[in-house]
Amino acid sequence: MIEGKKLVIVLPAYNAELTLRKTYAEIPFDIVDEVVLVDDNSSDRTVAVGHELGISHIIKHDKNRGYGGNQKSCYNKALELGADIVIMLHPDYQYTPKLIPSMAWLIANNVYQVVLGSRTLGKGALHGGMPLYKYVFNRALTFFENVMLRQKLAEYHTGYRAFSREILQRIDYQINSEDFVFDNQMLSQIIYLGYEIAEITCPTRYFEEASSINFRRSVVYGLGVLKVSVVHRLCKWGLMKREMYKPLN
Repeated sequence: MIEGKKLVIVLPAYNAELTLRKTYAEIPFDIVDEVVLVDDNSSDRTVAVGHELGISHIIKHDKNRGYGGNQKSCYNKALELGADIVIMLHPDYQYTPKLIPSMAWLIANNVYQVVLGSRTLGKGALHGGMPLYKYVFNRALTFFENVMLRQKLAEYHTGYRAFSREILQRIDYQINSEDFVFDNQMLSQIIYLGYEIAEITCPTRYFEEASSINFRRSVVYGLGVLKVSVVHRLCKWGLMKREMYKPLN
């Protein structure tokens, strides 16, 4: 626990056999209470490695649901386990687990309800090997989102995220996409309800085994992000209504 609050790490996995051990080895178990591994119907030994590591909460999807669908299972299980703080960490070793204490502390001490590990807050992205086209794509989308959502975030596209229990129980993430745009829909919902988001500079690693989407899927994702941003602004102006922005409690 951290400040008396239960901390659960969720690992949304897909073909993470080669990197899961490295990721798991750096998790600070002096403050982490539980680890949840959700395997999105991988074709490798991700689940077997999870069992070898002694991860007690492993969920394997019978079919590939997508990145958003994987996260839904992650957060559902974390809430079921009584988590006060949930941190999503990709098991592909692209993000360092060593930031977990810093991210959790901000939530545990009621400074923020949401914390992002930002790759572009500083020079971590390019130094870590992020392809230039992805960096430019990231920066352009972030600029557009900041304008439409009236924010000043360094990045909306990181996969390193920490949430309080309150956030996960208040937003209807179940209604969101099962694909990659799920991440942006969640942030849009959180911002719509008036929560502030903290960011921590996060180094990153790009290497052969790290997960990444191809150019075509990046374009599809980008178009989805643009749509989420426009819908968010139209709803704020009262020109449109969407169920996703209704708080659950």
